[in-house]
Amino acid sequence: MAHVVLKDLVKTYGGFKAVNNVSLTVNDGEFVALVGPSGCGKTTTLNLVAGLIPITSGDIVIGDRVVNDLDPKDRDIAMVFQNYALYPQKSVYKNLAFPLQMRKLPRDEIDKKVKDAARVLDMTHLLERKPRELSGGQQQRVALGRALVRDPAVFLMDEPLSNLDAKLRVQMRSEIKRFHQDLKATIIYVTHDQLEAVTMADKMAVMNGGFLQQYDSPAQVFAHPMNMFVASFIGSPAMSLIPLQASTANGNTVLTSAEGWTLKLSPRNARKVAGATTKKVVLGARHSTIKLHKSAVPGSIPAKAYTVEPTGDVTFVQAFLSGAIVNVSVPPTITVAPDEQIWLEFDQERMHLFDGETEMALKAD
Repeated sequence: MAHVVLKDLVKTYGGFKAVNNVSLTVNDGEFVALVGPSGCGKTTTLNLVAGLIPITSGDIVIGDRVVNDLDPKDRDIAMVFQNYALYPQKSVYKNLAFPLQMRKLPRDEIDKKVKDAARVLDMTHLLERKPRELSGGQQQRVALGRALVRDPAVFLMDEPLSNLDAKLRVQMRSEIKRFHQDLKATIIYVTHDQLEAVTMADKMAVMNGGFLQQYDSPAQVFAHPMNMFVASFIGSPAMSLIPLQASTANGNTVLTSAEGWTLKLSPRNARKVAGATTKKVVLGARHSTIKLHKSAVPGSIPAKAYTVEPTGDVTFVQAFLSGAIVNVSVPPTITVAPDEQIWLEFDQERMHLFDGETEMALKAD
């Protein structure tokens, strides 16, 4: 396997920058997910690494080689696409063998590589079947196997699970994760599904508008989002973001809503607000860090329930608060009705604060 380095990578289409000065390093054996909404530049970035489209400027390094001007076949990469692109008339064995035959490898070496890949992916019993005789998950494994037999330096995967149903996606997430762990493969994986990125990747690159917004482990991105976009994109349900005004009352830093309620900040959060470029401050909170009360308690904020979504082991309540919709999770034993008056209590240790102008996370130090 090999490492991959992107240096100030740019791709323009006329005056539009699809990829805007993206720099990141994928270490040898690392699983990195490129994640973001449609049009954020993640698939374009993957295609630049693959050599399917030319770069405008910057460098792509795979292993010890700058590959900017190399054809895809010379970059030592293998791609797995969202449409599996299997040959319908060929058996699984012949689908796996085809890329090796194109490289004119000896027949016995082809046979060994195909059978080794089939064993790794637990599909030895499928080798004589045609693609039409396979389930979606089995076809996906064949697509993985076809990449595996090539023994590439880097695997590139473009939304390979998007055509599967929800249950099969969960199963295939586990299989791809095990595939990575067993092979210690270098993988760059594109997805719009942040849950795929969080559950499988060693690191995730969150993209938006062609820019790399944050690059870190999923745990760090979830716990310490760099800006409001990352905060609202990563997590399910998304982090709630509430626009407020910072001010001082009786020597304390408080956040004030348009409705007139105030929230006194802890000393640490007050230091964060002191670093803002404006009095506009956005309060961010995950659903699990907010307590819902049926009556007012000290430090709680009045809100109104909007929708209630039971999911079995947890119930999600969406509430109106200061012009925003706030997600709160409660045990299924707590009953809340739409339009009911409720009170919300925010955990000062786990809340996030963002600059209302720059949208960047505020820090205490």
